[in-house]
Amino acid sequence: MSESQKHYIPFKRLIDIAGSLVGFVLLSWLFLILIILQKYHDPKGPIFYHHDRVGKNHKHFKLVKFRSMRSDADSYFERHPEDYKIFVDNDYKFPAGEDPRVTRFGRLLRRTSLDELPQLFNILLGQMSIVGPRPVTEPELKYYGKNVDKFLSVLPGAMGLWQATGRSDIKYPERAVVDLEYVDHIGFWYDWYIVYLTMKAIFSREGAY
Repeated sequence: MSESQKHYIPFKRLIDIAGSLVGFVLLSWLFLILIILQKYHDPKGPIFYHHDRVGKNHKHFKLVKFRSMRSDADSYFERHPEDYKIFVDNDYKFPAGEDPRVTRFGRLLRRTSLDELPQLFNILLGQMSIVGPRPVTEPELKYYGKNVDKFLSVLPGAMGLWQATGRSDIKYPERAVVDLEYVDHIGFWYDWYIVYLTMKAIFSREGAY
């Protein structure tokens, strides 16, 4: 990482704090609507879903999302090991539209990327950044090989090259290459370019399952 990139990191954190606070204020009405709809479609299940991810410098944290899966999703693979094999063989995801754990309302959340909104909490807490590589699970680190420390040298992001250039359509090992490309080019204008690409991908719904 160059000296200019190192100097950008503290400024990037200030942007994350300001951006997450503004996001909460501007989107509070949307949070309220989604919470009401979530409880309407599944009154007994939790509103949010917390999932273990690996963050900067190998520190684990709980990624927060609006729950798009059934409330017993975490134990689903214990009851259906055959589906877990499909999940792993397909780069830790199911083929498009075939995840049996996703609820009807959850499919809408995923298609519109609205399930990602609660990551503003992770950003405010300093566990994530607005822009950065997508946070991964521990088993996925194997795909980064000798570059795993480099990959985990920056905060993971809610927006990033992977999200901006195809999301679920980009599989490993190509996804690892895309993530590492961000680490190599991290910078103010590069981040804004990725924000633009990510918003474009969200509205086109490309790769969102």
